[in-house]
Amino acid sequence: MFNSIKHSLKYNPSKFGYQLLAQFSAETTVKSDPTPRECSRKSFSHAICGQPTPLTHPHLIKHGEVVPGISLQELRRRRSKLVENITQEKHAKDRQQIVVIPASSKVYMSDKIPYVFRQNTDFLYFSGCQEPDSVLVLTCKEDKFSSVLFVRPKDQHSELWDGPRTGVEMATEMFGTDHALPVTQFEQFLALLLQKDEKSIVWYDHADIVQPILHKKLCQLIKLTDNQIFASPKTLFHQVRLIKSACEIDLMRKSCEIASEAIRKTIQSSKSGMSEHQLFATVDYECRMNGAEYLAYPPVVAAGKNTNIIHYISNNQIIQNGDLVLMDAGCEYHGYSSDITRTWPISGKFTPEQKVLYEVVLDVQKDLIDSLKALPSLDKTFRYMCVLLGKKLQDVGLIPTNISEDKVLAAAYTYCPHHVSHYLGMDVHDTGNISRSIQIQPGMIITMEPGVYVSPNNPYAPPHFHGLGIRIEDDILVTENGAEVLTKNCPKEVTEIQALASQNQGC
Repeated sequence: MFNSIKHSLKYNPSKFGYQLLAQFSAETTVKSDPTPRECSRKSFSHAICGQPTPLTHPHLIKHGEVVPGISLQELRRRRSKLVENITQEKHAKDRQQIVVIPASSKVYMSDKIPYVFRQNTDFLYFSGCQEPDSVLVLTCKEDKFSSVLFVRPKDQHSELWDGPRTGVEMATEMFGTDHALPVTQFEQFLALLLQKDEKSIVWYDHADIVQPILHKKLCQLIKLTDNQIFASPKTLFHQVRLIKSACEIDLMRKSCEIASEAIRKTIQSSKSGMSEHQLFATVDYECRMNGAEYLAYPPVVAAGKNTNIIHYISNNQIIQNGDLVLMDAGCEYHGYSSDITRTWPISGKFTPEQKVLYEVVLDVQKDLIDSLKALPSLDKTFRYMCVLLGKKLQDVGLIPTNISEDKVLAAAYTYCPHHVSHYLGMDVHDTGNISRSIQIQPGMIITMEPGVYVSPNNPYAPPHFHGLGIRIEDDILVTENGAEVLTKNCPKEVTEIQALASQNQGC
């Protein structure tokens, strides 16, 4: 295959597209702050593209934005920051760096019936393109780089069935890349780049395969390089994504507001005899009716003993009088996710045991949020949670007072066997390659989610607490002045929760 590719490129380069791209001269300096092209862009403003535009969806996209809330200028800054980070890697000196970021492909549940499409968030973050099967390629050396977006070409038959495509002609204007080519020319384009410079480093996430066919081609093409292995860019992607811009924070605030109100209304409408699935339907409906595209993840709607199953998503049980309901739900709003957990008594009033445990979890969460002023790591926050939870559970009789400190911490972990925090953003468990051992910084968004789950198998647990499960989770923006709770509108005080949960009891 490679001999034929090299032969074709050597003797007939025009067969594969623009000769300009065959030479692919780097044009843009890494450390500059690129200014956007003129946003009026007459040809673009009258085109029907493969995703919403200010012309077709003025209720979603403002003038100058590529996706809701995100401007062309911001997308260019993101790409510039990524390339700047890559060129600072120790093995990048004097070597061409090629970054390949594929879009997701459609996934089908059965013949011709697709699942709801969700874009690869790394690709979306750096390109702004919502179309499947595209590829963003950044090529850089020292302080210069250039960008190429490979997209599906216009096709009347395909567009009849699946809707408009942006096409090659409009892609550079819409997404602000230096060049655009049909995705069918990606293989030949990359082969030429590697043929010209076999010392190139190819950055490609080969562990998380989003386009299987493209992946197979890349695994063959990498053999054209000297080292014949990919460099993983995932951590570098996530380092850029970790600190949210002002635009991203605005989108996250809205996502949190929508989910907070949806959960509030769900608590308000709940009563015994309903099914967990009905509460699932309520929170889903309320999120969508207020602007969210869909829920950010399959929600936990757990009643009674199901609250002890941390990732319970069956949501198919009838809620009995006296049960606690634990709902872990969030929405995705224009690509940004919220993640909230609330626990309430279906009868409208906590039992004494339920109230004791609820107040333990609430007090621990408040202390943990206050501790963020010191900008600890998430791992340090988790250890602090175990200390706080252990002490408070001793106070209420769920952990003995006559055991060593180490055993208290271990006992606290048996009651809350999950981490207390994770990063949040475009993905619910956002920037997963970033260690939770690093100190948090202003601009990060994190969760705070202590819980207590009283299993009958826990040797410390008194029988009258068995089967109770409580978690309280909020989304937090880290600022220079401490924590801003983005989900503050979602009630969690005992009096608020009981008042809300009582409103549908007589209906």
